[in-house]
Amino acid sequence: MSRKTCLRVNSFDSVRILALVIFAVNVIEADKHSCYEVRAAFQQRNIGPLHLVPEKPHKDADLQLCTHQGPSCCNRKMEGSYMSAVKQETLQKIESHTYQLQSLLSGHLDNFQDTIQSLLSFSQGRLSSLLERSYSSLSHQALPHVNQLFSSLSLFLHGANISVEMTVHTFFNNIFPLVYTRLINPGIEGSVTAGSTMSDCLRMIRQDVKPFGNHTIIMAQRLANVLEIGRQLVLSLDKGLKVINATEYANLGRDCVKSLTKMVYCSHCRGLTLIKPCVDYCSNVMRGCLASMSELDQPWRVYISSFEKLSRSVAGDHSLELAILGVSEHVNEAMLYAQIHGPLITATVDKVCGLSTGEPPSMRHMSPEVTTSTTTANSPPSSASSSSPQRLPEEWLERFAHMKGPLPLKPSNNYKPNLRTLSREFLAVLLRYRAFFISLPDMLCKGENVVDDSTCWVGTDVVE
Repeated sequence: MSRKTCLRVNSFDSVRILALVIFAVNVIEADKHSCYEVRAAFQQRNIGPLHLVPEKPHKDADLQLCTHQGPSCCNRKMEGSYMSAVKQETLQKIESHTYQLQSLLSGHLDNFQDTIQSLLSFSQGRLSSLLERSYSSLSHQALPHVNQLFSSLSLFLHGANISVEMTVHTFFNNIFPLVYTRLINPGIEGSVTAGSTMSDCLRMIRQDVKPFGNHTIIMAQRLANVLEIGRQLVLSLDKGLKVINATEYANLGRDCVKSLTKMVYCSHCRGLTLIKPCVDYCSNVMRGCLASMSELDQPWRVYISSFEKLSRSVAGDHSLELAILGVSEHVNEAMLYAQIHGPLITATVDKVCGLSTGEPPSMRHMSPEVTTSTTTANSPPSSASSSSPQRLPEEWLERFAHMKGPLPLKPSNNYKPNLRTLSREFLAVLLRYRAFFISLPDMLCKGENVVDDSTCWVGTDVVE
């Protein structure tokens, strides 16, 4: 081969190599200025249709938010998708931070209501057992009234418009005919049936005759006072839960959404999909977006302070538990009082509602006047009913002495008297959230969403 031919071959190879190098450079350069990473992020985050993203960055893009002088991988339609996406993402972040507090309030409300219901069920069981054991002659007929009593107390604790004192007095009004015909005058129960004139009369005059002494008033007042605190605690928990639930529908205005879009997604338009917002910049944007929620800070602190007082009142001396569990003792004392003062009650009832069929068998040798130390022959007929409780013979008092005293507590798997522990533990956790609403913007700007190192995004550019 001649030398001239060799030179031609070498020249051809050189041109070929140079062309390959130029092609490779063009490929690298083209890849460098492509929108591949932007398309990948757009698809991965499910921001919108992928066809909205251009293949390559272009100049003079019709943008309103993510504007800059160089070429961009964004357009107007992508900006709209970014705004929708960032609004939804921010609401989800707010919800994730409020979820724990929401669960705390909801869980304690359920636990508190369950504990109260256990107390009521246990106390109802004690009263039913008392009637079956000590007052079997009327226990079956009294059971519906017992159920109604505790059902009404439960409804009151859950916010129903019910008077506790009226509920208690209604209970004693309803059982008075049973007590009168089965305990005081056991021989006349057949003549005083439910719904009869005599039965209605006994119910109507019960509060005037006071056959149960002051035990009904004491029970009514004590239950009304402590159950009102329990009711307010339940309503307070429910109110706090509604406040937290409202954060799920935080009003992120258009200006807020624009600021969020600049903070989170405008960097994508320049191909910077991995850069993150500066932490101080993020906090400022979030404070502006959540300005309306920060206004809840002072009412929230007042709410926690009020709840703290209610919680300490409930847990302080077990007053709520003792009042609920003490219902059977009050009823027992009231019925004992009625039996002890049976002759006096019978005399009064005979004068108001008509004569009974007879006096108690064990008292037939005594007239009502004999039992009163203040009644005289010149006294008016109503003096026996208007005077204070009279002194009764010792043998009559001894008949019921064995029924006095505290009633034994029966074990129950459903009863868990832990209101003190429950309230204290919950209050300790709740106090940690005292500054929740004022701190929420900073909480949203922690973790992997932002960076505080030397290189970060400030909405329009990267800063060192």
